[in-house]
Amino acid sequence: MTRVPRGYIARRRRAKMRSFASNFRGAHLRLNRMITQQVRRAFVSSHRDRVRQKRDFRRLWISRINAATRIHKVFDNYSKLIHNLYKKELLLNRKILAQVAVSNPNNLYTISNKIKIIK
Repeated sequence: MTRVPRGYIARRRRAKMRSFASNFRGAHLRLNRMITQQVRRAFVSSHRDRVRQKRDFRRLWISRINAATRIHKVFDNYSKLIHNLYKKELLLNRKILAQVAVSNPNNLYTISNKIKIIK
């Protein structure tokens, strides 16, 4: 049998994987099988942690708002503040509320005065 020269497709695929692994060390940088395993694992971790980061920041914002509402006696707790925000249809997300609560609590007090519901 004569030798058949292979195409460039497999080489191009491996080079692409190698470009993703350019900052790895040792065998994770040099061996093709290790490169593919580690790059796949890195992609899984990055996707998982992007989702987890959103979750963690939301928890942080909620705890900051809750702490500020209790310290400054704006409402009894976080849930009543958010409930009244929705009732008055004030569209402030938790990120903005947390920034206001940390940087300028007087503005949080002003917001709460706008949404206080008189029974």
